[in-house]
Amino acid sequence: AFQSHIDGSHHFFTPETAIENQISIGADIIMAFDECTPFPCDYDYAGRSMELTHKWLKKCCHYFEKTEFKYGYTQSMFPIVQGSVYKDLRVESAHEIASSNQAGNAIGGLSVGEPHDIMYEMTGVVCDILPEEKPRYLMGVGTPANILECIALGVDMFDCVLPTRNGRNGMLYTWEGIINIKNEKWKNDFGILDPLGLVFADKQYSKAYLRHLFISNEMLGPQIASLHNIGFYMELMKQAGKKIEEGIFSEWKNKVVKKLESKI
Repeated sequence: AFQSHIDGSHHFFTPETAIENQISIGADIIMAFDECTPFPCDYDYAGRSMELTHKWLKKCCHYFEKTEFKYGYTQSMFPIVQGSVYKDLRVESAHEIASSNQAGNAIGGLSVGEPHDIMYEMTGVVCDILPEEKPRYLMGVGTPANILECIALGVDMFDCVLPTRNGRNGMLYTWEGIINIKNEKWKNDFGILDPLGLVFADKQYSKAYLRHLFISNEMLGPQIASLHNIGFYMELMKQAGKKIEEGIFSEWKNKVVKKLESKI
């Protein structure tokens, strides 16, 4: 049960209504109805939540199979692994999710405040179980370094608000490190935003100009920073794919990760 933050109206979601809503808006990938546990949470709660997610998944699968082609186009549904930071729960959930035999599989309940080493550990545990011939989607992750580390563990797909959320706050991701464009050091830097960037904004605007926009509270500043970050993330994934094809991903990843995390 949810209460709208807009008008205070009350809404009740079920596995069936969640699937129907996603089908009706034309989602290419529909996510099964699950409960994402907070961090930290105790073992008993995590276990009960996982069992509820598995119970809901059966209802989601049943409803999706009945209505898959209702609107005349092909859609896929991904179930979601839960289990918080507890290895045995993650193993149990990964086996349950894999057994549903959907087009792909998602890993949820991570990047919710737990340390990165725990996130990597749980991701590795789950990826060892989920079938490698189907896409593995890690939900809500993450920084450029997080993404590369999780690709190394077997993840194929990601979603994250960081490129735009951090962009709106003046944080720019680059191959040389992280820029806080609000810093005084960029006040008189009239060089282009990012010499290695591939979107028009990187060549069109200077660091000094972008800083001026942020300091002046001009909305164009967050827009430019968001465009830059989205372009960087797209290129990051493109380069990761190329390195995998060339058979040198691990070597390349280890070389660039530290720089990606450094602050300029």
